[in-house]
Amino acid sequence: MPGMARAKRIGILTAGGDSPGLNAAIRGIGKAAIDTYGMTVIGFRDGFRGLAENRSQPLDHRLSGILTVGGTILGTSRDKPHRMLVDGEVVDMTGAVVDTYKKHRLDALVCLGGGGTAKNALRLVRAGLDVITLPKTIDNDIVMTDASFGFATALDIATEAIDRLHSTAHSHHRIIVVEIMGHRAGWLALGAGVAGGADVILIPEVPYDVNSIAAAIRRRVQSGSAFSIVAVAEGARSPEDAAAFEAAELRKKKASTPDEIREAVAALAAVEAAHAGNTYRLAAQLEALTGLESRVTILGYVQRGGTPSAADRLLATRLGSAGADLINQGVFGVMVAARGEGAEPVPLDQVAGKRKPVPPDHPWVQAARHVGTCLGD
Repeated sequence: MPGMARAKRIGILTAGGDSPGLNAAIRGIGKAAIDTYGMTVIGFRDGFRGLAENRSQPLDHRLSGILTVGGTILGTSRDKPHRMLVDGEVVDMTGAVVDTYKKHRLDALVCLGGGGTAKNALRLVRAGLDVITLPKTIDNDIVMTDASFGFATALDIATEAIDRLHSTAHSHHRIIVVEIMGHRAGWLALGAGVAGGADVILIPEVPYDVNSIAAAIRRRVQSGSAFSIVAVAEGARSPEDAAAFEAAELRKKKASTPDEIREAVAALAAVEAAHAGNTYRLAAQLEALTGLESRVTILGYVQRGGTPSAADRLLATRLGSAGADLINQGVFGVMVAARGEGAEPVPLDQVAGKRKPVPPDHPWVQAARHVGTCLGD
């Protein structure tokens, strides 16, 4: 009819690592956009790469039946629009992304991802696109949001693993060192460690002294507990290693010329490579210092897979539907943040490039210390 406004068209992509609740979020924003606002919804395959390469699919009936499904029906990648590998060369594909956006006559692009996705989304905003993001990560380290979907499920999985490891540790009088994801933030290891009753919890925010850990384990033996569970985040480090890592990260942030950036990236990679296998080294050190047999369990990607929990489905659905509301209102350049039982938009420039570490006085930390858990310091 003459004068009738054109229905809005939105694109959706998932970027970064997979996470429980991604499909619930796709469904939440897609169904709200279609059923409530009459929008057209298009999915792009494999993150920003699919957007740059114009690999799309309509999202309509495909939204049914995905609420409980793990992973992402759209696929994902860690590609960055401004630094994408094409035929062996690193290419700035921002122009191609803009072209795809215009070809599909999009009114908005929704990016589901973590901190890196927020940075890439902000670059696209500065390139003239209308973009919003939804916070996804099992690490729970995205700033300015109460929670990110994926964390609750991973927390349940890691906690159950610790629960199950208790019986083996107790039966064999062993130290069980369980490695939990969390490269730069310890929310997952801390939460699972407290919920699972780990005797030692090691996180990146609290550099650990292996002698302090061994002393705590020996005290347990003296009190009649001849076993211990050590929950360690993959990024937990000794003070010396933590200092080297922080120096390498600072060098990377300060680098400005291409040569400086290249050298700083190489230096950080060397520090990371030296840290590889740290959980096994820690277990061997504890065995030598305590005389107790030690075993390592690395949970790895099992924490990111499978059916999302009810909490993550609920969070993803309400953030997704809130995202559709914001698009309808013409609010862009924001992340849809969880606030209490609601949601609110936070400007992307307040999110991009930032990380939410565990504060040293956080209630979870205080609770762990109050029940006698060793944090390695």
